[in-house]
Amino acid sequence: AGGAGLQESLQLGELDITSDEFILDEVDVHIQANLEDELVKEALKTGVDLRHYSKQVELELQQIEQKSIRDYIQESENIASLHNQITACDAVLERMEQMLGAFQSDLSSISSEIRTLQEQSGAMNIRLRNRQAVRGKLGELVDGLVVPSALVTAILEAPVTEPRFLEQLQELDAKAAAVREQEARGTAACADVRGVLDRLRVKAVMKIREFILQKIYSFRKPMTNYQIPQTALLKYRFFYQFLLGNERATAKEIRDEYVETLSKIYLSYYRSYLGRLMKVQYEEVAEKDDLMGVEDTAKKDILPSLRSRNTIFTLGTRGSVISPTELEAPILVPHTAQRGEQRYPFEALFRSQHYALLDNSCREYLFICEFFVVSGPAAHDLFHAVMGRTLSMTLKHLESYLADCYDAIAVFLCIHIVLRFRNIAAKRDVPALDRYWEQVLALLWPRFELILEMNVQSVRSTDPQRLGGLDTRPHYITRRYAEFSSALVSINQTIPNERTMQLLGQLQVEVENFVLRVAAEFSSRKEQLVFLINNYDMMLGVLMERAADDSKEVESFQQLLNARTQEFIEELLSPPFGGLVAFVKEAEALIERGQAERLRGEEARVTQLIRGFGSSWKSSVESLSQDVMRSFTNFRNGTSIIQGALTQLIQVYHRFHRVLSQPQLRALPARAELINIHHLMVELKKHKPNF
Repeated sequence: AGGAGLQESLQLGELDITSDEFILDEVDVHIQANLEDELVKEALKTGVDLRHYSKQVELELQQIEQKSIRDYIQESENIASLHNQITACDAVLERMEQMLGAFQSDLSSISSEIRTLQEQSGAMNIRLRNRQAVRGKLGELVDGLVVPSALVTAILEAPVTEPRFLEQLQELDAKAAAVREQEARGTAACADVRGVLDRLRVKAVMKIREFILQKIYSFRKPMTNYQIPQTALLKYRFFYQFLLGNERATAKEIRDEYVETLSKIYLSYYRSYLGRLMKVQYEEVAEKDDLMGVEDTAKKDILPSLRSRNTIFTLGTRGSVISPTELEAPILVPHTAQRGEQRYPFEALFRSQHYALLDNSCREYLFICEFFVVSGPAAHDLFHAVMGRTLSMTLKHLESYLADCYDAIAVFLCIHIVLRFRNIAAKRDVPALDRYWEQVLALLWPRFELILEMNVQSVRSTDPQRLGGLDTRPHYITRRYAEFSSALVSINQTIPNERTMQLLGQLQVEVENFVLRVAAEFSSRKEQLVFLINNYDMMLGVLMERAADDSKEVESFQQLLNARTQEFIEELLSPPFGGLVAFVKEAEALIERGQAERLRGEEARVTQLIRGFGSSWKSSVESLSQDVMRSFTNFRNGTSIIQGALTQLIQVYHRFHRVLSQPQLRALPARAELINIHHLMVELKKHKPNF
């Protein structure tokens, strides 16, 4: 009964461990696995009878099964106890599950509360930031609107020149701007301070207006250096900025008063200075008859004092006016010059006048830009409102003076002064005078070209027959041209201008034609050549003093001089040695054509040439040298011509020797009387003059 109960309790069911029923499709797998068993492999190796072995195994299994059943039956109480314990544990675990479920529910509610607290904290943080932002904005608003007592005291009581007035004025300007901005946004609190600020603004405007107008009125006092109070105003340039932002009508009043005052001051100053400046000009200046081609008359021969007479065609020291040191030198003081009885050419007065104009205009333009807070076209318009009348007066004076001016060098120097002053204004970044410079150049260039054309025409229309007696020395017209041309070329080299070179080219052509016309008046070719060489040499010498060696004028006259010099040398050698030269040329031509036999018939002529040269060459050379030195005013040029003539004579005599060495003349008895060429060279060197 106990075994049946145990069997019932275990519910073993239909367990049959001896059943022969297997799944067929798994048989192969089991067989293969059994064959791999170590025990089976050992049995197969030893040759055990499998059937007997199978029965033995089956018996052992049955024994083990029975033993196992007995073990289960023996441990049945323990198994039952284990079952009961498992059941009890199940109950405990169930209770634990219920408790954990309750804990989970509690934790869910706590998590929900934490999230709620987080949301509340975030909202409070946002409110705090918003309140802080509002507090900052409100603080700024209040600070911008509140008018401190220090501001009121400074605006009402402090003089405008005190630093605290300027500081509080800037504060007042900032508060007024803040109030206007808040009023535009509809801030109601602005009404509480608007009245106070308006009264302070009116008081500040009154004090500033009175102060600036007093400064401007101080410009008008006689003998006052207006630049001192003008510079002082720059320290208070914020005053005008305050007026622009708070009281434009007053700002316009001050600007108009400044323009009116300074315009009159500049006009009066420059009109007075210009009038006094013109009194120290040279008393005698170039007139319409002072042209290059006009004849020298008795009037022109009576030269006035050099201190009161300006040079017309020569540059002299006048070119220094455009040198860097003198260009920006201090302006001339007329009353000082009058006391010292000093006189100046027009270009020096022009330089002084326009340097003062340049300096004051640059200072005025920069002051206007800084004090009146303008730039670009607005600054340009305001500058011309101040300086326009002065510039117009200066232009009218220049136009009036140029109408009766015939000094081309003075006008040309004035042009170059303007070009340099224009560059200085550009470097100072003052464009307001650009139009004025163009207007001045528009007056100067046409006058300069007109004077040059008048000189060209005067040379072209000059009649050599009306110039009096002929003289081979340099003509005064060519000397005028040489001085005048070298002056303009040297000035033009600093800032080249093609139009100037074209006009000078026309003048050069006319002077060359004039020299040829005068030369044609001489009866002999020799005198003509002497005249041409003297004039070309003089013009070349003057040009080379000032112009560059590679200039067109220098090159042109050098070619003319060389050509005429060579022709003169041939003309010079012709009387004493013409027969020798002619024979050498004829003989060389015969030898070149292969007709040397014809020289046999010239023996008598050759003998005469040899003896004639031997007896007269020394006296002929001496006479030739004296003739040259008398003919040419430039001793250096005369020396050069003598050297050229002697060199050519030696060359001709050397060629004469070569002709006589021909077979046809080699046996000529007179050959023994030939002078040795080296001896001739030594003797001729004795006749070379040294200076």
